[in-house]
Amino acid sequence: MQEIRLRFSKTDQAKYISHLDTNRVFSRAFARAKIPLWFTEGFNPHPFMSFSLPLSLGVESLCENVDIRILENIPYDEIKRRMNESLPQGIRIVDVYDDFMDSHDIMYSDYVYKFEFKDNETALEKIKAVLDSDEIMALKKGKKGKRRILKETNIKDFIVSYNISVRGDEVVLNTRLLAGPDKNLNPSLLFDTILRIIDMDFEWKSISRIRLLTGDLEEYK
Repeated sequence: MQEIRLRFSKTDQAKYISHLDTNRVFSRAFARAKIPLWFTEGFNPHPFMSFSLPLSLGVESLCENVDIRILENIPYDEIKRRMNESLPQGIRIVDVYDDFMDSHDIMYSDYVYKFEFKDNETALEKIKAVLDSDEIMALKKGKKGKRRILKETNIKDFIVSYNISVRGDEVVLNTRLLAGPDKNLNPSLLFDTILRIIDMDFEWKSISRIRLLTGDLEEYK
């Protein structure tokens, strides 16, 4: 048995596949590709798959990872080829390897936000004012007893750095957020919070995760 990691991108319409459905997509693709996975033991055996950091719905990514255990020695290029022939459009395996980091090493994630407003220059100044403020209060879903509530949470400390500018017809925000098992800021929550505070309607938007980093700022692989 051998444990390997598949690095993949998730773009275009595939960004609307939820994390749970991504599990199902990969499970079926492994079966179609005839990759002999190791199954867990117990009353409900299932193929072992471990995703490094679940991706928010509606967010694209160039740096997703799934770890698997295989029962046969298959060349990594062959695994990549078979899987890309079996996966849906928008999900592509970009690398396969066996020397990889532990998911607990993840500390930061880099994102690119692209917005288009009727008045990009005004939106730029308003977004900069939000990001430069001492606190950024987000509305997070929570529970109080059996009731679902919205509670205010300051997410300022989860934003490590940012750069924003108008490029062509878009406002482009590059930001580094805390990520990983201990502290993690949902990029969609940041987007929703910014839009709520600046009170401007957007014409178009996209969010892409482009890199995962360790505490030493090494690229997570």
